[in-house]
Amino acid sequence: MAGAGVFGVTSALELARRGWLVTLLDPGPLPHPLAASTDISKMIRADYGDDEHYIELMEKAFPIWRQWNQDWGVDLYHETGFLILAGGPMEAGGFEYTSYRSLAGRGYLVEPLASNDITRRFPAWRPPEGVEGYLSPIGGWAESGAVVRHLLEAAQDAGVQIRDGRSAELLIDGSGVAVKAGSQEPIRPDVTVAAAGAWTVDLVPAVSDLITTTGQPVIHFQPEEPARFSPPAFPPWAADIGTTGWYGFPVTGSGLVKVANHGTGRVLPPTAERRVGQEWEELFRAFLGDWMPVLADAPIVGDRLCLYTDTTDGDFLIDRHPDLPGLIVATGGSGHGFKFAPVLGSLVADVVEERENPFGDRFRWRAPTQARTEASRGTGPRPAAGL
Repeated sequence: MAGAGVFGVTSALELARRGWLVTLLDPGPLPHPLAASTDISKMIRADYGDDEHYIELMEKAFPIWRQWNQDWGVDLYHETGFLILAGGPMEAGGFEYTSYRSLAGRGYLVEPLASNDITRRFPAWRPPEGVEGYLSPIGGWAESGAVVRHLLEAAQDAGVQIRDGRSAELLIDGSGVAVKAGSQEPIRPDVTVAAAGAWTVDLVPAVSDLITTTGQPVIHFQPEEPARFSPPAFPPWAADIGTTGWYGFPVTGSGLVKVANHGTGRVLPPTAERRVGQEWEELFRAFLGDWMPVLADAPIVGDRLCLYTDTTDGDFLIDRHPDLPGLIVATGGSGHGFKFAPVLGSLVADVVEERENPFGDRFRWRAPTQARTEASRGTGPRPAAGL
């Protein structure tokens, strides 16, 4: 197993629990500070327009998120609900309206919100006139870096061996696929899983037409009155996500409010500097000035470019290499993979064991899709479903 981010560690844990001997390679330290999953927060939600595939997959994940809180004795998943705002009225065919209808049709008590409801219920918000939205009772956010750390501990408890994976490479010869890391002797496993996130293209060049790495801006603000940004008055949110890409989270225990943009981002290699430039700071403050003035002038205390591993269609890639049956690729989170952490491992393990999985076909090896290719390279809009 190459890579100990959320795809790799969940796969290692599930395979170990199924009786496999698993070696997990990663350059470390763990959780790796440059991994997309190593962050203070990630959104956990089922709002996917009318895409029932992802809605149903999240319905499998939610009970496990709750169980993890119990198993670990600490609440790392915070089911505060999810506030989603349109750019104006919620209209038929729009992402927000379609998501609302989908969840309501599945029996969830989704609460529609008119403009005056938004400012009354969530006083930090002052959205433009006419904005509507809804509050979903399911979902919230997870302390993602801490989740990965607990999963790593669980994997080790299950017997997974973790080894230094610096300078890892795949060796392909007549005997199959071997994994070599630095000066260590190559490992020749029965099955090799490449789950190295943005570094997967380096390990498996065949995915280069399907995957692009993009840096998406994240800024941490420090408001004067942190309590104003706590649930229930300030749940995690998305604002006109399909058009502008804005989303964010409640205040952390250290008084930080994370705001981010899910857009075309900036195409860059995983080794590039991950800092947000001045031009993005200006765009963040302009958005906040129009939607959340109370935060618009707050000092910035941190920023990063979160590295997405974008497939050209936005779906994950979890399948055997078409020419190397002993090699499985598990990557392509496309900015929305972390929320599925409780079920990613079983998706990968079923491919390893050649078991049928009702959700697996969507993630098979496939040809690139042009529409998403343009978005992932910064020349087109990004589908709203990813977040």
